[in-house]
Amino acid sequence: MYLLLTARKGISSLQLSKEIGIRQASAWFMLHRIREACGPDLKKLRGIIEIDECFVGGIEANKHEHKKLKAGRGTVGKTAVLGIRERGGRTVAKTIANTDAGTVQAEIYRHVEIGSTLHTDEAGAYTGIGGRFFDHDTVNHGEGEFVRDAVTTNGVESVFAVLKRGLIGVYHHASKKHLGRYVDEFTFRLNEGNVKHHTLARLESLVGAAAGKRLTYKALIQ
Repeated sequence: MYLLLTARKGISSLQLSKEIGIRQASAWFMLHRIREACGPDLKKLRGIIEIDECFVGGIEANKHEHKKLKAGRGTVGKTAVLGIRERGGRTVAKTIANTDAGTVQAEIYRHVEIGSTLHTDEAGAYTGIGGRFFDHDTVNHGEGEFVRDAVTTNGVESVFAVLKRGLIGVYHHASKKHLGRYVDEFTFRLNEGNVKHHTLARLESLVGAAAGKRLTYKALIQ
């Protein structure tokens, strides 16, 4: 728990196996069991909320021929991750089935307190979200606008930067099946595992989060 919690970009199962003297497969299972404890709590975010999405997965052109989907470029074969960050506070990030308005806005209502101010880009998924329940300001990334006065999504984009660096540089690959747990791991380190907290307090948070959580090897590989 200490090694995973204090490594900003995570620790690979191969490295962990060497650190504590167990098989790589055992270390992989152990890490996923710890990630299972890192799932988000149900407390809603409030205040100024930055929201954005990213896509995780291999570049189609770089794949072996037999693994290519041959269904176009861009986000083909990638998994969408939605990030919702409370400015100066906590972050919620999770994999989502797609980035249409219904899916994205349902997650916003689920995780953000009514009356909050949402900062997003101008993607169609956020059309109509402002009004009765939320204030909504946007920046136009397509026109090169990333900050306008206090309106920006730079905070949540920094979450994606750390996530992608960890996935590429440490884990190298995360399947769509398991990606959600990796996202939970990185999010937990930003929240309860934040380096601003004393290390023992961070460990206590992770141990507490593990209470009642169970992941069997059979369930993991199915």
